[in-house]
Amino acid sequence: MKIAMYGSGAAGSVFASYLKKGGADMILIDRYEAHMKKVAEDGMHFTIHQEENGAYTDYNYQLKGFRTYTSSAAAAEAEGKVDVIIYMTKATQLEQAIQDSLPVVGDTTVAVSLINGLGNDDNLFKVFPKERCIIGSGVLGTALPEPGHCVSTPAGGVQMNFGGAVRSELNDAACAEMLKCYREGGCDAYWRDGEPGTDNNIYKFIWKKVCVNATVNTVCAVLRLKIGEVEADPWGQQLFHGVIRETCAVATAKGVPMNADDFIAHDHADIVTNIGDYYPSMCQDALFHQRQTEIDVLNGKIAEYGKELGIPTPTCDILTKVVHCIQDNYANQYFQDKDGNAFHIGK
Repeated sequence: MKIAMYGSGAAGSVFASYLKKGGADMILIDRYEAHMKKVAEDGMHFTIHQEENGAYTDYNYQLKGFRTYTSSAAAAEAEGKVDVIIYMTKATQLEQAIQDSLPVVGDTTVAVSLINGLGNDDNLFKVFPKERCIIGSGVLGTALPEPGHCVSTPAGGVQMNFGGAVRSELNDAACAEMLKCYREGGCDAYWRDGEPGTDNNIYKFIWKKVCVNATVNTVCAVLRLKIGEVEADPWGQQLFHGVIRETCAVATAKGVPMNADDFIAHDHADIVTNIGDYYPSMCQDALFHQRQTEIDVLNGKIAEYGKELGIPTPTCDILTKVVHCIQDNYANQYFQDKDGNAFHIGK
């Protein structure tokens, strides 16, 4: 089964490396020419930064056999159509990525989104029938320190969850192949094929991850604090809990039952305990790198669904507005250096 990874930055390269290590027939498509060239020439240097008994050890692999391309047109000329295409772009780029990938897409190609956030399935459904759509997400850290070298940095383990939008012969075959290759490649993978509304349905896992990200990512980005620092402040904790309660209410109304009290007591508590001394990804985007964030597929999408369903989402509403204002004005923001001198990032 020929699998294409469309978008082979840090996350895409790591996800593809686990598959390749497990025996998958992989091609990579990405505009990062230096990375594609290095992988084609020397293979992928794949590092797994693994925790064992409280200490970290780096396991290094040189994975040969990737075929790499900087465009779908070039891939199609050499490879023809693929059996599975996995999209690992940013969520805001997915709709355009699907259109750009069409040269390698055939009548039986299964489309997979492993991208964080809400609404990625809707973008797939605009082009692909549900019988050829798989959604999911990975729980692991990733890095791309240099061309040809990707790093998996699991915190508390590596987990991949995915499942078909509906059960079908094509979706089931693709899920079975991904499950086999991920597990044989060392990634703890799960095919979530439960009926809608059940605990083993893929949408349960999508919404749980969205709830985590919409809570800690967004609140920490606005407050410029680590997760544990926000949790220790009673006002910050109220913001955390407000996002959780709104997300659980919207998820439940969308047919994915979630209990906010249980989420706070277990899932959220685990996050605070395990990675409390951590600036989450949106906080890094806004605070360290001044990048555009994924607010629109997290709190923004929760607020959008809430409006459609008649469910109030005041916390998500205001957080979405604040993050948009922050990312639209990076160059104008006021800071002081260590000597107390004022400056603006863009001036």
